Amino acid sequence: MSNEFEQISIKNGFMKHNGGVLFRTISDIEYEFKSIIKENHLNAAGITHGGYLSALVDAGSGTAAHRTAGGAPCVTISLDLKFIGSSEIGDEIIGVTKILKKTNTLIFLFCELKCNNKIITSASGVWKILKVKPSKLGPGG
Repeated sequence: MSNEFEQISIKNGFMKHNGGVLFRTISDIEYEFKSIIKENHLNAAGITHGGYLSALVDAGSGTAAHRTAGGAPCVTISLDLKFIGSSEIGDEIIGVTKILKKTNTLIFLFCELKCNNKIITSASGVWKILKVKPSKLGPGG
């Protein structure tokens, strides 16, 4: 298991457009991800927009769910966020996701975003593991 961060925003889409997310596996139930706040992540008050923090939690925790599900696609069912601190341009945001429970069809998790060693966002969520027919996996899948 590599402890190196890897860029997970490789396909064109929302998170790649917004600067991408670096991700790594810590253990079977713990994952870490990070992003640097840029000018386009700010709101009118000059601090990181809650929508970007929400998207960051969704992307990082969604990747954790996907890996926990053995690579099966997962979709967010619910995501409850608490914004309890702020960040600004140039700050590194580090997210830690812990898997609380995995069933055959659901993954329950908790996530915290930290900036300068302070929690700025906490979240709990539920992801649905999608069952994909073998023909949908493509060649070799």
